[in-house]
Amino acid sequence: MRRPRDYDAEMKLLADKVKALQDRKLRELGQLVAATGADALGIDVLAGVLVHAAATTDMVQREEWRRAGAAFFLRGKHADGAAKDTVRRAPAPRSQEPAAGAAGAG
Repeated sequence: MRRPRDYDAEMKLLADKVKALQDRKLRELGQLVAATGADALGIDVLAGVLVHAAATTDMVQREEWRRAGAAFFLRGKHADGAAKDTVRRAPAPRSQEPAAGAAGAG
């Protein structure tokens, strides 16, 4: 005779898997914020940007953001697909002087 299924145990297992996936998602979002340098923004600024992005229905804008995001992830990969260990550096300050050969330079 077949052994009856333990639905309670199966439901607990599924609930544990859901919790683990939610924890992983939260951890990866935090890592993404740090990897992009957005952790340097104030929490209110970051929240405002995310709220604005979530509310945007402009598909052209979303496509631009999607492309920028895809490019970000591609920058962090070697040709063989393995992630490289990169150190995020602050951008070099821009010079206020015009470039040589530019209009007004002399």
